[in-house]
Amino acid sequence: MTGESAWPLDKLSALRLGRRLAIEVPATRPERRAFVDITPGRVAADAQALREGWTHRSTGRSFKVEHWEYDADRIDGYDYDIGAVLLRSAAAVDEAELLTVLADWQLAPNRFHYAWDTAEPR
Repeated sequence: MTGESAWPLDKLSALRLGRRLAIEVPATRPERRAFVDITPGRVAADAQALREGWTHRSTGRSFKVEHWEYDADRIDGYDYDIGAVLLRSAAAVDEAELLTVLADWQLAPNRFHYAWDTAEPR
């Protein structure tokens, strides 16, 4: 399987446009909720695109992957970060390494959603 075929086309496009993706994963305790999110890094052309009102697409982005856990009762409020715990994080220099990180964490790319389409509070 190639890196591009591992991702649904809309999610791969979102990453290349610098959009975050997230997925809810099992938490360590019933009163907690946990999420893994992928944050694409910025590239030089992003600043110009932002000034001109458009979004730059890049296949050369790096990525930050983080696994956070939150108190379930706080997830919908402004204080979601009280009691939040970063369980693990990884950096990927490119799309291929991102797939390696996800495979190591046993997460399938096709399970990710747009971050705004999840309960992930950040």
